[in-house]
Amino acid sequence: MAKKATVKVRQTGSPIRRKPDQRATLIGLGLNKIGRVRELEDTPSVRGMIAKVAHMVEIVEE
Repeated sequence: MAKKATVKVRQTGSPIRRKPDQRATLIGLGLNKIGRVRELEDTPSVRGMIAKVAHMVEIVEE
């Protein structure tokens, strides 16, 4: 069975005073506090979510 590609994402910015859709995107990624790290499946939809909030997250490793 092939191993699925994953990407680790860390939240670096606060959702305070951000648009509601950006807050919802962070919640969708499983992030809600600065410093939280999540390992997510590397799919086009997840990459799009990361791109939408790129100013509040960083990719730790691919």
